[in-house]
Amino acid sequence: MKSKKLAIFEGQKIRRQWDEKQEKWYFAVVDVITALTNSDNPQVYWRVLKKRLIDEGSNETVTKCNGLKMMAADGGMRANGLLTD
Repeated sequence: MKSKKLAIFEGQKIRRQWDEKQEKWYFAVVDVITALTNSDNPQVYWRVLKKRLIDEGSNETVTKCNGLKMMAADGGMRANGLLTD
């Protein structure tokens, strides 16, 4: 099943979901941030990054990242900012 497999990057789990209709993978931004920065609080890191980009006149994160519910560590479904491949 291709639709929901974890990707592993340098030992970090990154949630992803396959969109059959668009033929694209979507990745959880907070998981990517954790893997790349080792941040203790990737949600805050992401929120601050988005604000800084907006303050600098960029709105790229809004057009490239959308919320999609994915399985959280506690088993609940949570909306996450997502990146396409």
